[in-house]
Amino acid sequence: MDFSVFEPAVSGAKELFSIEKKNVKEALTKLKNFDFANADYGKILHDFIYGKPHEERRLGDLYEDRTCLYKHREWRGIKDTFYYFNNIWLYNYIMAVKDIVTSDEPLAVLKGFWRYRWLGQGYMSVLHWFDRGLEGERGLGLRASAWHYRAMVCETIRQFSRLCAADSKLHNGQRNELWYKTFAHDETVAGAIFYPWRDRADDVPLQMVPYFVTVHVNANAVLSYIDAIQSIGLPGDPCPMCQAESGIFVLDDYPDYSPFLVTSNEACDASVSTSITTDWFFNRPLFAMPQPMQFDDPLVQKYCRKEIENCWKFIEEQTGMPFNKDEFLKHIKAFNEITEFEHEKWEVSAKTDYYPVNGVAQALYRIYSSQVGDRHQWHEIDAHVRKIMTKAVQNKINPYPKARHRVLAWSCAPMFYSFWCTWAYNCWGLKTVINMDSLMFDIIVRTDTEDHLMEDFTKFNEWAPMRRMAVGGYKHIFECWENYERFNCDMIMMYDQIQCKGMTGIHGMFEDEFRNRGIPACWMPHALDDRRPVTRAEIRNAINEYMSTVMKEEPLDPTLLEFDDEASW
Repeated sequence: MDFSVFEPAVSGAKELFSIEKKNVKEALTKLKNFDFANADYGKILHDFIYGKPHEERRLGDLYEDRTCLYKHREWRGIKDTFYYFNNIWLYNYIMAVKDIVTSDEPLAVLKGFWRYRWLGQGYMSVLHWFDRGLEGERGLGLRASAWHYRAMVCETIRQFSRLCAADSKLHNGQRNELWYKTFAHDETVAGAIFYPWRDRADDVPLQMVPYFVTVHVNANAVLSYIDAIQSIGLPGDPCPMCQAESGIFVLDDYPDYSPFLVTSNEACDASVSTSITTDWFFNRPLFAMPQPMQFDDPLVQKYCRKEIENCWKFIEEQTGMPFNKDEFLKHIKAFNEITEFEHEKWEVSAKTDYYPVNGVAQALYRIYSSQVGDRHQWHEIDAHVRKIMTKAVQNKINPYPKARHRVLAWSCAPMFYSFWCTWAYNCWGLKTVINMDSLMFDIIVRTDTEDHLMEDFTKFNEWAPMRRMAVGGYKHIFECWENYERFNCDMIMMYDQIQCKGMTGIHGMFEDEFRNRGIPACWMPHALDDRRPVTRAEIRNAINEYMSTVMKEEPLDPTLLEFDDEASW
């Protein structure tokens, strides 16, 4: 037997043992040097019960160099530490296992962990995602934000469980019943398109789990896909989102789970290259549903409605399942309830200091839920969050008392560093109130008449992520100013996606407007899902320099100013 295959595991175990040995040694040294005679035992007891004050946490001291794995867990006080362990860490592990065990075919999911790198690399590390997104959280903010994360994990497991259960690659090339009853589509095609068939089939976006969610959980997981598509000749300057989605096919890392595919040119026209690659590799009936850029034109509305209706005809032809209007209306009305509650949350966020959801949880939850469409877990989680938010408002509890600035985050965010929001609050007191992508699909669809229904649903489909504002015409990207006032912000974090040609072209216009309006605006460079052109350390440095030189402020937690997370997920 070739025992060399075990060398990486042995090496890793040795390194882990060395780290733990060093941590124990440091702890014993601190204990040895502790001044027992002059210690303030009252403060020590208070900090043990309630956790240290914000300025004394020194969260950066918890990190191991490069990996940023914790040397030990953050102590949040007795109540919040036990809440995190029981109601977040342990609860989500148990529920994740339960969701998989009770799925259509648990054995297929286990096979999928071995077959697909995005599944193994991404979702084995999901609790690390919670740790980063909820770092430093206390009280109601910890609870409400964690429920949003729970909903996203639940939906993600639903998606990859269905993918694996219907995947012919995991069933010796055989196409089972679920294969014929699962609809594949681009992640940027709204899940609402498939409402009329939800009673007989299910829809799973092709790239949502392998790409979109994965890169948020593990920043390294999609780099191999970007390299793969470039290795066959694609230049490195198109949007890395399109590159990663195409690279999944180059590495044969896509599941075969559906008899057809619905694609889109959204978010930008660089996505056309993704559709071409997808069509080439997937090699089965495909319907391309264009997203119009100048969607304010009434003639474009008619064109877009026709495209949706043609897509529905295509699905009927491919499946033999007729359009079910009652099912369509049921989900439209149900998702209207989700949007209405989102508006309630925005009102609390805009007009009070009592909104108990952090910036990253707010953004990811809204983007994910609106893109996927109506699902039962969104309603369940909203019920939990409503109780927490009501308590915060009624008792006038400010979950983020150290907030110095109310930040509007605009344009397209760095997917590999979505938890910059929690870092920015812990380090500088920057509270991200709303993100641009949270405002997509922001419409209550009328159901009183057929014309109203289709008119609003057409607009809903057009207002997909990034399409409405980022490439929907300059007047829509300039909705920045009205949302700055709407959410009572005093600062803008302007995402600068260095490989987005459209946003690069309008950079100067934003600079002029920031100066004319006297708005403090920090530019955050990034490359969307590729962490290599602009690292997380460089992002933090850009914010650090702006806050210290322009805003003339001191950090709340200096240990978070500089740290090495090059090898971190």
